[in-house]
Amino acid sequence: MTTPTLTPSIAELGHVGLRCHDVSRQLAFYTEVLGLTVTDHDERLGIWFLSARPDTEHHELLLAEGRDAPVGSRLIQQVSFRCARFEDVLGFHRRFREHDVRLDMIVSHGNAVGVYFYDPEGNRCEVYWRTGLVARQPFVEHIDIETDPEKLLDAIRASVERHGATGFTEESYRAWTREQAVAADVAADGATAKEVGR
Repeated sequence: MTTPTLTPSIAELGHVGLRCHDVSRQLAFYTEVLGLTVTDHDERLGIWFLSARPDTEHHELLLAEGRDAPVGSRLIQQVSFRCARFEDVLGFHRRFREHDVRLDMIVSHGNAVGVYFYDPEGNRCEVYWRTGLVARQPFVEHIDIETDPEKLLDAIRASVERHGATGFTEESYRAWTREQAVAADVAADGATAKEVGR
């Protein structure tokens, strides 16, 4: 008698590994600015393990030597870090300003508030807090995070009441998305032309 095969399922995303040009610079950023904890490392192999929850998750981010793509190459769309409280997102925004971290966008996703930023090697990241609201995605509405927090959350709730069922994207975000696609096509055409010219 054979045991029925169960459909496998993923419990959760465990960790992401990033190859780096300068591991020590990246390590300083992720520990000093984001506050992650180094749980293990092997200098001979050039790898470092980091976690926001070292007691429950050995590592959520791995930094490794050996990046060979130039800075500015679009390899990663985003790496996101969830915060337990809205105040944490506000605190990170202040910390990013203090450390001259390059910001991308600060938005409401309806179901979350996110601050998008770049690490020292240009990887796009996000810190976010879940609002508890239900909103169809994509939902991208730029917000002024320096607004009084209660007024900001009231505005987000009102926006979700209006657009939560259908989703919402501002024209500036749609234009940005189109620009990314065009730039990727141009880069791909350039790479193909180089290959043909060999």
